[in-house]
Amino acid sequence: MAGALDGLRVVDLSRVLGGPYCTQMLGDHGAEVIKVEPPQGDETRGWGPPFRDGTASYFLGANRNKRCIALDLARPEGREVLMRLLESADVLVENFKVGTLEKWGIGYDEVLAERFPRLIHCRVSGFGADGPLGGLAGYDAAVQAMSGLMSVNGEADGAPVRIGIPVVDLATGMNAVIAILLAVQERHRSGRGQFVEATLLDSALALAHPHTANWFLSGKPPKRTGSAHPNISPYDLFPTRTRPIFLAVGNDGQFARFCAAIGRPELSSDPRFATNRDRVVNRDALRAELEAALAGRDGEAFAVELLEQGVPCGALLGVDEAVAQPQAAERGLTVAIGEYRGIASPATLSRTPASYRLAPGAFAADTAAVLREFGYGEAEIDALRLSGVAPGN
Repeated sequence: MAGALDGLRVVDLSRVLGGPYCTQMLGDHGAEVIKVEPPQGDETRGWGPPFRDGTASYFLGANRNKRCIALDLARPEGREVLMRLLESADVLVENFKVGTLEKWGIGYDEVLAERFPRLIHCRVSGFGADGPLGGLAGYDAAVQAMSGLMSVNGEADGAPVRIGIPVVDLATGMNAVIAILLAVQERHRSGRGQFVEATLLDSALALAHPHTANWFLSGKPPKRTGSAHPNISPYDLFPTRTRPIFLAVGNDGQFARFCAAIGRPELSSDPRFATNRDRVVNRDALRAELEAALAGRDGEAFAVELLEQGVPCGALLGVDEAVAQPQAAERGLTVAIGEYRGIASPATLSRTPASYRLAPGAFAADTAAVLREFGYGEAEIDALRLSGVAPGN
């Protein structure tokens, strides 16, 4: 069955994570993605261990459903090949340093928009082109620090801590997908492409809810609260006899059901805990009561029991346990293509579901095949390969 984006051709010049994660999502839903790497390859191929056949897991996790070619775009001959690829492309995704395409004489406003009027050009960058930081390189952890995200992550009495996943890169990739699809939808009306952008700083600040909202209203800088929520209680990690559980009690009805489940129904009518506002003000006293009530419970079993009673809760699992849990299996969240294993697309469609057709490719494995499809003869392909402009098979 054709995917939702079947017929959409994407030329992906991006490297590392934000751009490749975006194009993997597009590819999962049927887009034809041609990944163009520089002659030295996407650097994440070396970001390991672990490795499989010389390619790091980091690369494998963001580059399925793509054909991999290599071009030296710093050379005019390489840019000529790119121009031929773009003749039939719908989308161009790149994360070069701002100004690189202009330096090469193929900037969007100057060249691409006129030559390819239906092309949607998506740039992923650290800070965009304008402002004091415009054009400078951005990296996930550095933007976590400068966006305020790191300042609210960590224990209350400890130092700020980097969020343990590259959340800014991943969110930027998702925002790039949204921007591209918005532009595709608008193109149905106008017949014209446009320039779209997703930046790390923009995405990081958009992720900072509710801390930005709290600051706008109160004028008070947020503080670190460990695993606890600044606006809701109980909304924190609690120990049990076995493994910790995270309680995410969002309203008074859930709190009443939770109190009944732990055998302490009177807590829901205690004036200190009657409303969420009361519970936030008296969170330390509430925590002491709940820790005592949970001390003898089997965390994993009790978390399921609470979920069944309408109380949001989850047992603390390791990554290995999370991937192997029955719910993940039921949802088909693990993808296998030959020896490759990965996590499925989080966007599910009933009639045109995602599909997993191509495992992440070896460096430049598809160069010759793609060039043939775009009209290059064998002599031309050999010349491009021998000159180093288009290395590969």
